[in-house]
Amino acid sequence: MFTFAFCLKFMNRGLYILLISILLISCSDYQKTLKSEDTAAKFEMAEELFEAEKWNKSYKLLDQILQQYRGKPQAEKITYMHAMCSYHLKDYYISSFHLDKFTDVYPKSDKAEEAAFLAAKGYYFNSPVYSKEQKETVEAIEKLQLFINAYPDSEFLVEANTLIKELDFKLEKKAFEIAKQYGLISDYKASIKSFNNFLLEFPGTSLRSEALYYRFDSAYNLAILSVDYLKEERLSEALSYYERFQKTAPNSEHSEEAARMKEELQQEFNTFTTKS
Repeated sequence: MFTFAFCLKFMNRGLYILLISILLISCSDYQKTLKSEDTAAKFEMAEELFEAEKWNKSYKLLDQILQQYRGKPQAEKITYMHAMCSYHLKDYYISSFHLDKFTDVYPKSDKAEEAAFLAAKGYYFNSPVYSKEQKETVEAIEKLQLFINAYPDSEFLVEANTLIKELDFKLEKKAFEIAKQYGLISDYKASIKSFNNFLLEFPGTSLRSEALYYRFDSAYNLAILSVDYLKEERLSEALSYYERFQKTAPNSEHSEEAARMKEELQQEFNTFTTKS
């Protein structure tokens, strides 16, 4: 007699074989269509694969027939699917190019807004970490802003603004770290100048209190290490930077250290002006 466990095992094995067979037949059909000259069959299968989110397979078929459908009624759909496949495959340089082209060729398409946003978002994904060259970041901000200008009532507006803020912060962080690095290598004048530029360029930055502290820190070191004929001016400038820091960020984690530095500067300034 067959036991229930044996039957269940047999059924599971049969199901497994059936699924493998279906998969092999499916792969065989795909390869056959891919190698055929039947553009209509390729279009039909590409649509099915696109709907099934088989982006790579759909892309390969669409790539073969894209040029052949230029100027035909199906061209808009094929161009859109082709661009979207590359987007889902995370080939953002290519997808942004194709999506931009789609919006240029089909500006009145009901997919134009989505394509314009995803093209801009592709530039966002190509933005590198803040420590690297930020050319792509600037380009991404420009592309997203152009999208917002073109579609001010878009359903993607909130996300586009969020992405711009994230990219803006990356530029802020880059500029902040450069200014801070000058201080770490004891180029205090360059550090002060860089932080001054940073505060002018990014007046609403979340790094403002940190920037004010590190600017003061550089001014402190520059003043303490200064030659006599420049010392009074630099001590006074450092003290003014402290006042700006303290006024802006009275509860900063650096407040205690900054107060100690300020006292040293004040003593130096008092001693120096008494001698004068």
